[in-house]
Amino acid sequence: MKKKLIEVSLPLDAINVASAKEKSIRHGHPSTLHLWWARRPLAAARAVIFAQMVDDPSGHPESFPTGEAQDKERQRLFRLIEELVLWENTGNERVLAQAREEIWKSWRTTCLENQGHPRAKELFNSEKIPAFHDPFAGGGALPLEAQRLGLESYASDLNPVAVLINKAMIEIPPKFAGLRPVNPEARSDNALIERERRGTQGLAEDVRHYGRWMRDEAERRIGHLYPKVQITAAMANGRPDLKPIVGEKLTIIAWLWARTVKSPNPAFTGVEVPLASTFMLCTKPGQEAYVEPLIEGSAYRFTVRMGMPKDTEGAKHGTKLARGPNFRCVMSDAPISGDYIKAEGKSGGMGARLMAIVAEGEHRRVYLPPTDAMEAIAHQARPWWKPDVVISGSTQYLGVKPYGMEQFSQLFTDRQLVALTTFSDLAQEARERVKRNALEAGLPDDGKPLADGGTGATAYADAVTVYLAFAVSKATDRNSSLCFWESPMNRLRGTFGRQVLPMVWDYAETNPFAGAGGDIYGTAHSLCEVLDTFFSLGSAFASQEDARVQSISADKVVSTDPP
Repeated sequence: MKKKLIEVSLPLDAINVASAKEKSIRHGHPSTLHLWWARRPLAAARAVIFAQMVDDPSGHPESFPTGEAQDKERQRLFRLIEELVLWENTGNERVLAQAREEIWKSWRTTCLENQGHPRAKELFNSEKIPAFHDPFAGGGALPLEAQRLGLESYASDLNPVAVLINKAMIEIPPKFAGLRPVNPEARSDNALIERERRGTQGLAEDVRHYGRWMRDEAERRIGHLYPKVQITAAMANGRPDLKPIVGEKLTIIAWLWARTVKSPNPAFTGVEVPLASTFMLCTKPGQEAYVEPLIEGSAYRFTVRMGMPKDTEGAKHGTKLARGPNFRCVMSDAPISGDYIKAEGKSGGMGARLMAIVAEGEHRRVYLPPTDAMEAIAHQARPWWKPDVVISGSTQYLGVKPYGMEQFSQLFTDRQLVALTTFSDLAQEARERVKRNALEAGLPDDGKPLADGGTGATAYADAVTVYLAFAVSKATDRNSSLCFWESPMNRLRGTFGRQVLPMVWDYAETNPFAGAGGDIYGTAHSLCEVLDTFFSLGSAFASQEDARVQSISADKVVSTDPP
């Protein structure tokens, strides 16, 4: 049996450099379609599959009789791999065509050498290259790159999220490649009608259109829960940065909250004191801002100051005393132990207090003190559905559980639940609009849903809805009470910075209509940047399978990165 290139040598330096570069690519990279842990670099996947399919020159002494000739040919293949792994060449048909031709050349040689095999007609057909299968598909890098290299691609995984990601990457796009968008705007604008489209760019335009409709319709329904903030003269008192914008209404980017418990000091037993890990809002040079708690008798309030605080270390640590759940009472400086906080959380005694507001100014963030009106608006939200599902698993990775947060519904504010439920409902409503518009656009309908192999208007509506559902799912990452405000970066950080659900003491609640992180149209647009790049669209299939008992791998090329 001839050795494949991967068994002899690879240009590892070039592959490693290209793989490392991918980590900094966000726009249009398939990893941005949906969050998945331990994604593998596309560059490495592409190189591995190519080298797995192509013969090493040492297996062809009739063409390369000397070691020098073999090395020269190997270097030629290396140069092709070095081009192939570049992110810039992901959709370069010239480079991809060369790679496919090398794969076919090796395959035809293999078929010729196995003419005497008892199943030669079935297994070694020189006109039909073997299909590919990854039984641990995960984020889908290997199945996607196999499809890009011209193989019929099969992906399977036990995790249903992985299966859906693979369907969205390799199975759905080929079904609707080359289709013009069906939304009314695209059908009525001559410039859009005449625009040349490749691959799934028509599908991407529809996802953008209906994602924007979802956002606008959601704002119409629940926008009153996300008001703008008017800069008043009272706010500008002592704040020179606010004086030029008094009277203006600014879009709020985020509300910053601190969790609270009742003070353990008997003198302040009725006061809900903040568990703030920091009072710093922004630490960028020249833009410093911080929260200052002001004690007023037996109560306190928060205000926002610009510049560096006198007690920099104190502001940096908020009311935190030490690592872990160890805080101090803002009223009395009495220590608040972790056991006390856990007991308060489990008894339902943990609350939240608005600490600051972040608004969008002209080319800058504007930090504002909280107002009673803003806090009252947040409490007006009345979710009509909650994910009252028990959070199962070890507290090692689920740091919220010791504090009484035992169900997923407790990871969200009521306003977030209203917003996310509204988006979810609108995704279903959008499906009906897509189907109606597709029929109006003349797309035939076979009556079959996407799950049953349909390719008509019904299935197309399902396909658009899959991507809209991904947009809602991505928005959820930025719409939980486990998000926090990154003061060095001046931005909101999502729930899943790592593979845990850690307790967040002071959390950031985003405005999903502000055009910032968590905006439903923004998440829809980002995944459309991925759809815009899907040009190499051979047939592919994704399914939920147990790798131990599946039979898909039979008679296929198998490449995988097992767990």
